[in-house]
Amino acid sequence: MGAELGERATLVQFSTAFCQPCRATRRTLSEVAGMIEGVGHVEIDAEERLDLVRALGIERTPTVLVLDRTGRIVRRAAGQPRKADVIAALGRAV
Repeated sequence: MGAELGERATLVQFSTAFCQPCRATRRTLSEVAGMIEGVGHVEIDAEERLDLVRALGIERTPTVLVLDRTGRIVRRAAGQPRKADVIAALGRAV
C-alpha cells in the first residue's frame, strides 16, 4: 500500500477529497490509533490509487480495513465508523 504498517495493527482508510464522512472517519481513526500503542493509521486517496480500489473491491468511501501486524485484512467496513466499533475491530487484530 506504500505505507509503513503499525507494530500491532494498521487502520487503512480509503477516502475521496469531497467525502464529508471521510473527514470524520479520519479524526476517529487518528484518535484511536493515538490511544492504542502500536496501531497505525494510513489514509489512501481512492481516486489516486484505483489499482488498490479495484484489487480490494472498494465500492464506496470511506472504507476502513483493519490489518493485523502482518498486513492481513482481519476486518473491513464501509461508511463512517463509531469509535467503539473501531476499538472492537482492533481486538481481532492485536
